[in-house]
Amino acid sequence: MRMERPKPYLDRTDRALIGLLQKDARLTNKELAARVGIAQSTCSERMRRLERTGVVRGYHAEVDLASLGFGLQALIAVQLQRHERTQVDRFRAYAESLREVVAFYHMAGSDDFLVHVVVRDSDHLRDIAMGAFTSQPEVTHIETSIIFEHTRFWRTPQPDPDEEEAR
Repeated sequence: MRMERPKPYLDRTDRALIGLLQKDARLTNKELAARVGIAQSTCSERMRRLERTGVVRGYHAEVDLASLGFGLQALIAVQLQRHERTQVDRFRAYAESLREVVAFYHMAGSDDFLVHVVVRDSDHLRDIAMGAFTSQPEVTHIETSIIFEHTRFWRTPQPDPDEEEAR
């Protein structure tokens, strides 16, 4: 079972730091501090707190998957026999082990999981869908959708200014 972390209070400066890092995680502490108008030592302490509390969970490089030979992306909707913890945990662990899986979502509704895969081509997609997913005993149904275009927005939704002032 996953433990809930207490939600830290984030002020406008914290949110500005997060927004800047989402646009460019390579910004130095000096650049971050200057852009939000705080001292470098204050910026360092805020960043340590954001990392320690789990608000900032990592720093990543965006990679062009096609340049690595993965020319096709798809979403595979997966239904399990029963939506019970052992089957969910088993499928999650299995999906995490597949090198083609870049993201997955545990869902409510008719599908139990939505799995984002990257593959070389349509033959590779068929092999993954038919071999890797339908071969699992807990999987009863899959539905595959090809992704024509994938755009990720590296931003965090900002709270309504009225809500922020109410804090």
